[in-house]
Amino acid sequence: MVLSLGVVYSAGSTYFDVKLQGSGKLLVAHAVKVLLGLLTIFVVMHIDYHVYRKVTKPVLLSAVILLLITVALGGEVKGAKRWLDLGGIGFQPSEFAKYALLFHLCALIAVKRELIRNFKTGFLPLMIWIGAVTGLVLLQPNFSTGAMIFAISVMLLFVGHARLTHIGATVGALVPLLLVYMLSAEYRMHRIMTFLNGGGGSGAQANYQSWQGIIGFGNGGIFGLGPGGSRQRELFLPESYGDFVFSIVGEEYGLIGTLFVVTLFLTILLRGMKIAKHARDDFGQMLAYGITGTITLYALINAGVTLGILPTTGLPMPFVSYGGSSMLFSSAAVGVLLNISSQTDLHPRIAGGPDGIRPMEPMQLPAQGNA
Repeated sequence: MVLSLGVVYSAGSTYFDVKLQGSGKLLVAHAVKVLLGLLTIFVVMHIDYHVYRKVTKPVLLSAVILLLITVALGGEVKGAKRWLDLGGIGFQPSEFAKYALLFHLCALIAVKRELIRNFKTGFLPLMIWIGAVTGLVLLQPNFSTGAMIFAISVMLLFVGHARLTHIGATVGALVPLLLVYMLSAEYRMHRIMTFLNGGGGSGAQANYQSWQGIIGFGNGGIFGLGPGGSRQRELFLPESYGDFVFSIVGEEYGLIGTLFVVTLFLTILLRGMKIAKHARDDFGQMLAYGITGTITLYALINAGVTLGILPTTGLPMPFVSYGGSSMLFSSAAVGVLLNISSQTDLHPRIAGGPDGIRPMEPMQLPAQGNA
């Protein structure tokens, strides 16, 4: 998050100079979001994650209501209603709904346990929540975020030991609906076909953003052009400070810089998986898997899009892209992950230190039974 200050400022300086007559506003706005994100991490990490288990359902209901309001009254940007204006502050309810659904699914899986393998009483209720949130996000329309919410939810079902036959049958049944949804908008079909055709010829203009992102990586080479040396930010690359900020990292810091960023996300992945493995209960374990998977999957998809190996989407790079909703909710999620870590036996210096604190006992899972 701290490193993103220089990258975002460089990436958006020309755009903000032209549009708002001052790139300093960009730096200040992003710095405020970074500071709020850091503060959110340190506050949330001191809140016992078990308290969330009691409120996941009303919070998710609130998220669904916000999504309904967004579809009906949300501010329209580039033909999609994805934002609510809260006193001059833009808020993207889909980011809130994504984590609200994740937390509720984790709570339900922890309660149902083996019952999740029963289609009617275990699997179906979870799919109703998943379908409601995913469907409302798709109605905005926001295909990329809706698809990610569905993919993360399916990942949680798999980790929660749902039957593969139930997961496979559900995904298979949704494929025709997905095709109908994609055919309902010409721009979505055109974007996919352009990607499959390689973006050349008549598709070059439609795939302009992706091509400009790839040019940025090519300009950077191994060591990059140096901080502030980007050429693509000069209004060649749209969203250079947002969804395509990773291209500016590649251009200014080269292959070395991009590998460094990837290594940071790999560290989050490995540490998150270790926290999940040592979590003291099923709820904490599912939360750790879900939060870690969400952050790293978003980073992976964003990197794939900017490198041209995936179709263009509107997904941000967590902790790096300019944007408040993603920054704050991802920071809160990391705070929860750190609190789960603090309650594991990964910290022997705390559990059995010189002040005589008794070492923590190994995790004892409750006996299997009906939820």
